[in-house]
Amino acid sequence: MTRVGVLALQGDVREHRQLLEGVGASVIEVRRPSDLDGIDAIVIPGGESTTIGRLATIFGLLDPLEKAIEGGLPAYGSCAGMILLANGTTGDPQPQLRAMDVVVERNAFGRQNESFEVDLDITGLDAPFHAVFIRAPWVASIGDGVEVLAEVDGHPVMIRQGNVIATSFHPELTGDDRIHRLVLDLARAERADPDATSPPPD
Repeated sequence: MTRVGVLALQGDVREHRQLLEGVGASVIEVRRPSDLDGIDAIVIPGGESTTIGRLATIFGLLDPLEKAIEGGLPAYGSCAGMILLANGTTGDPQPQLRAMDVVVERNAFGRQNESFEVDLDITGLDAPFHAVFIRAPWVASIGDGVEVLAEVDGHPVMIRQGNVIATSFHPELTGDDRIHRLVLDLARAERADPDATSPPPD
């Protein structure tokens, strides 16, 4: 069975866990570096990105997680998870995993009362995905090797780079498991062929 870790420091941990278990994954809640041992993928949930980053630093998770993803561990982040996976933000510096060559803008779509839902066309999915945006970021600048899978008003809101996928929306709040299935597909591909999803050598 595919073992998927969910970073369980703050945020939508339970919702991700339910969807992952629904598609057949064994879920491990990750709170310390030893919890990374033996997992096939990692999910970083929506929540408060500065809080998650600060707690990951306090618990000694930030560097081991960064190295694991750099070494080919498939990763997926939603909303705050996208911010954690990026190289930087347009605002004040914060702890990040630097797993994707993008800069994101926090709360780019507005505050809590400006949350919205929209049906998105996503590359690789056969039907629109009903996406929930809550204080969501968008990708402000994008580097080579990053694939844009979905946009809202010209702003990238779902991206992939090698073994890493990120969305600025919250699929864990919709019950639609198609993005979580993509995460499992990445994990299985990596386990079958470690060179399949790993970043190319320098």
